[in-house]
Amino acid sequence: MGRLRRSRTHHAQRDVHRASRTRARTKDLDQIQLIDLDPKNRAALEAQPIDLEKPGLAQHYCVECAKYFETDTALRSHWKGKVHKRRCKVLKEPAYTIEEAERAAGLGREGKRTPISAQAMPTDT
Repeated sequence: MGRLRRSRTHHAQRDVHRASRTRARTKDLDQIQLIDLDPKNRAALEAQPIDLEKPGLAQHYCVECAKYFETDTALRSHWKGKVHKRRCKVLKEPAYTIEEAERAAGLGREGKRTPISAQAMPTDT
């Protein structure tokens, strides 16, 4: 028997995977914590005007997960699900500040020595 398929069937698969990674990007946790969970912004997100471009006409939105749903039933079942509960648990933890991130990277002031030129050098007179 001869060959059943063409060779090199994975041509340009890397570019397809790279495009799919960036296409389904959602909001980051710190954006949700600092902006969306604010009571004023949350009320505005839950009562959005009708938008024909978004799923479910933008009427069924989960603020914690930043997702639109087609029906109210789908939204309610999402609230009972494992993915939503995990997301809520992660959102209860406080967001990292810039100072914490710098300390984790070793850029903070904690534990650093002062430069030699800043210290008082004894002089011989």
